[in-house]
This record gives sequence, structure tokens and C-alpha cells, in this order.
Amino acid sequence: MKRVNVVLDFTNMKYPTQLHGELKSKFEFPDYYGQNWSALWDCLDGWYDDDEDVIVEIRGLDTMSDDMRRYAQTMLKVFDDVHSNSPNVKFQIK
Repeated sequence: MKRVNVVLDFTNMKYPTQLHGELKSKFEFPDYYGQNWSALWDCLDGWYDDDEDVIVEIRGLDTMSDDMRRYAQTMLKVFDDVHSNSPNVKFQIK
């Protein structure tokens, strides 16, 4: 099984556009990524093959403002849903 490691670093991010830029860059999303939670789901659902063991490390959530942490909660819900659909994709908060 092929192993894929992705590190998302949200350290000190202040704006949703920064957060979505990190997602787009690290997941190598296409240019049409819509920078919203529905688009995140659309891009991640089925993004990785079943023969890939994907570990996504999430860093820096604790350094974000309260508003940004609340905003990121929906992202974490999307990650949970992705993992439910694709158990080989695992998300770890560091």
C-alpha cells in the first residue's frame, strides 16, 4: 500500500482565505477549488485511492484566534466525514 503524508500548518492564520489556500496547496487541489466547505468535501471525497494509506497531520489550530478556530470546526467535520467514507484517509491534530 502506498503511503501519502500531508502536513497542514495553520499556525497563526488570521483569515479564511489563508486557511483555504493552505488546503488547496497541500492537497494539490485544482484551480477550480471554490474555497468553501462544500468544495472541500467535493475535492476530498474520492481524492485518494483505496490502495493509498493517507495520513494528514494538522498543526497550528491552537495558535489561531477564537473566530478562526470556530471557522475551522466545519473543516474538521468535513475531515471526519471524509474518514468515514474513506477509512484509509486519517486526520491527526498535532
